[in-house]
Amino acid sequence: MIYPKDNFWKSFKLPLMMLAPMEDVTDTAFREVVLRNAASGSLHVVFTEFTSTDGLCHPQGRDSVRQRLWVSPSERKLLQEKDIKIVAQIWGNNPSNFYETAKLLSEEYDFDGIDINMGCPVRKVVAQGCGSALINNELLASEIITATREATELPVSVKTRLGVKNVDTDRWISFLLGQPVDGIILHGRIQKQMSEGLADWNEIAKAVKLKNKLAPHIPIIGNGDIWSLEQAQKMVGEYDTNGVMIGRGIFKNPWLFSRRTEKEISVQERINTLLLHLNLYEKKSRAREAYPVLKRFFKIYMSDFDGAAGLRQMLMQTNTIREAKKILNSYQEEILMA
Repeated sequence: MIYPKDNFWKSFKLPLMMLAPMEDVTDTAFREVVLRNAASGSLHVVFTEFTSTDGLCHPQGRDSVRQRLWVSPSERKLLQEKDIKIVAQIWGNNPSNFYETAKLLSEEYDFDGIDINMGCPVRKVVAQGCGSALINNELLASEIITATREATELPVSVKTRLGVKNVDTDRWISFLLGQPVDGIILHGRIQKQMSEGLADWNEIAKAVKLKNKLAPHIPIIGNGDIWSLEQAQKMVGEYDTNGVMIGRGIFKNPWLFSRRTEKEISVQERINTLLLHLNLYEKKSRAREAYPVLKRFFKIYMSDFDGAAGLRQMLMQTNTIREAKKILNSYQEEILMA
């Protein structure tokens, strides 16, 4: 069994602040936007999009799936300058494919860790026995973790939930604490909830108590309903986690890691940030025509100012990055002339 040589889970000063892996969100373009805005010491770890081990191991699907793992040169430079780690998140249900994927990630990429998704609640993923379905399959979960661990020197973590149809913290977290993992990221909901209801941080605190008793060397990161860095720090103190992962909070405020609130961001900066995002996306998206994916970001950036709704409506009617840029540049000119 190979153990990691350079393990950020152990070398970083806790608590760790993380940006969650999110489907069609945390690609290299959006990560770079967040990295550019991040204040020193506010963000420690970012993750790739959710990446299929089956796809990476399939000759016909490999090139398309690899796009999810791309780190642009400009993002790589920022990661190094700010000492922010990047982790590849992978999913599937075949231990052999996890082994091959972990080996590939170690030999052909430059990631700081591998995270195994055992928490995705999406029904089509769960129906395949992947994601949060693994919570109810300890044998397969153990085989997947072991296969990944044996293939790499990178640190290996697991992102998961409290249970599937019911909260199952004691059994599931006790099991994970007995596995060769370097960290656990725990979302405070069960699979059945999807993103509904409130995250149960009391159950996360219960998991921390189990960790302190069974495996104090394994950090536990709390995840769920975190909307600011101030709240994140408060949750660390109140629930004794080793850090916090922020997901949907970045939708409300893409400048969250700059230590500024959304109300402090000017209209000009909002427009400039969206233009930056469009430019970065344009450079990286040669392999997939996914302009509609970008439209979810229009509401994220274009909000909290007079006229935002009308500008968003115009942007939503566009079909290309070029059209969106034209509207934004025209709006900028109107602001400057006003």
